[in-house]
Amino acid sequence: MKEVTPRREIRPRRLRENKNIRNLIRETRISTKSLVLPIFIKEGSNIKEEIKSLEGHYYYSPDMVPYIIEEALNCGVSSVLLFGIPKTKDDKGSGAYAKDGVVQQGIKEIKSRFPEMMVITDVCLCEYTNNGHCGMVRGDKVLNDETLPYLAKTALSHVIAGADMIAPSDMMDFRVYEIRKVLDENGFSDKSIMSYAVKYASSYYGPFREVVGSAPAFGDRQSYQMDYHNVREAVKEALLDAKEGADILMVKPALSYLDIIKEIKNNTNLPVAAYSVSGEYAMIKAAAKAGFINEYSVMCESAVGIYRSGADILITYYAKELSDAIKKGDIG
Repeated sequence: MKEVTPRREIRPRRLRENKNIRNLIRETRISTKSLVLPIFIKEGSNIKEEIKSLEGHYYYSPDMVPYIIEEALNCGVSSVLLFGIPKTKDDKGSGAYAKDGVVQQGIKEIKSRFPEMMVITDVCLCEYTNNGHCGMVRGDKVLNDETLPYLAKTALSHVIAGADMIAPSDMMDFRVYEIRKVLDENGFSDKSIMSYAVKYASSYYGPFREVVGSAPAFGDRQSYQMDYHNVREAVKEALLDAKEGADILMVKPALSYLDIIKEIKNNTNLPVAAYSVSGEYAMIKAAAKAGFINEYSVMCESAVGIYRSGADILITYYAKELSDAIKKGDIG
């Protein structure tokens, strides 16, 4: 066999010679405008309380939430995702759709002070039900169709309060259709839906469930959240949500599901969001604290991997830090 001599003029390293060249030919581009910061709003007043399982993050009462909004905007983050922690819970999750609910109060506070902030709200019942499940319950069964009106009421109450976008995370069948229908009927056809289209029954949610107190009182969520062995099912879920009226499709979690992000990107024409969840954040923090990794470098590398797989939007607890890294030119 004839030996093939490489052509000496083809040198890939030429395009890695210095930072200017590397920045010029970079294949994956990241914008601060594509970052979304999760925020936890706790019922009460004058609350800024450290969240032990999410180092660097806090609970804010509605009157205090403008402080984190101003901080986020100063960092270049212009979108937030709100979660609520009510004082009391019941079997109907009534705090989720109450006119003066904790999230509804938070939305009004934000929009009165910072109308330029994009406010996205998580729509689910698990933070508000006394059983910790994402829907209505009969016996040991989580009911699908009976849950839909409550989700739609919650979504409507959020947009009435001033939310820009609704993000249903419950994983009930047909909830995107029901929410879209109710919003349109009430004059909110301009409000968009970011569907948690592909949400796996994941062990990475541990810190979050502690934060919002939403661990199920019985059973688990595997009858409505997805089996992490499945890929084709993810595409099916995404296509169904798109057909029902979703404007953006989300994959959650992110790092262990990069292949899923790519599949959704390749099989739909909607923007794709990825949620880098609490467990991912906590693992990086813990490994850095133990001296095993460089937190800043791993934060940057992980984020780029998520975007490289096809994400257009990244929901992350590192949103402010990543925005600074983008502005420094370390990523982006």
